[in-house]
Amino acid sequence: MRPLVIVQFAPGQEQEIVPPADVALPAPDEARRWLDEQFIANECEPLRASGKVLTADKVMALATTVGPQRFADDAWALAFARATLGALGRPMVKVDVDAGAISY
Repeated sequence: MRPLVIVQFAPGQEQEIVPPADVALPAPDEARRWLDEQFIANECEPLRASGKVLTADKVMALATTVGPQRFADDAWALAFARATLGALGRPMVKVDVDAGAISY
């Protein structure tokens, strides 16, 4: 199975992002660092009242905050997909922004 990230903002508004097969995914620590940097740069808010931010929460908050406009930038969308796959260690991740859910 090729690595794949699907980001859904609304029903019928899905974007599939498939990293090139010849490019290795980042190591988990490098992927989490990219997500951390983007989380801060985009002024994302923690999803939990406790303030604790899990990696999956960062992925969801980032997708929610930047919206479909940012995903129109293919380079950014690819960087998001690579970091998401690398940080979560899964071959496929679906980020359903509308439902507030991540599935593998």
